[in-house]
Amino acid sequence: MSKAKAATKTVLYQSLAEATGLSKKDVASVFDGLVTFIEGQVGKKGPGLVTVPGLLKIKRVTKPATKSRQGRNPQTGETITIKAKPARTVVKAYPLKALKEMVK
Repeated sequence: MSKAKAATKTVLYQSLAEATGLSKKDVASVFDGLVTFIEGQVGKKGPGLVTVPGLLKIKRVTKPATKSRQGRNPQTGETITIKAKPARTVVKAYPLKALKEMVK
């Protein structure tokens, strides 16, 4: 049983170019513009939230620092110390309803 492979960037650009009538170069420049826009919105100086209509909501989330704590190795039962983590900024992507419906 073979699994279908994910489309590469070249295949994506080619299929979008055929569907829209644009050249592959034009499609690539649209994606570059989209990346730049998302970068500006999710970056430090942006609002931290961008919605790609019908697909996703991309959000910048600040996670607080965690203290070191005691834990247990599930395999041996030995008590271990879990290291502290500094505060950090992560990016989360939330699927919108239309994307969830595509998967059903």
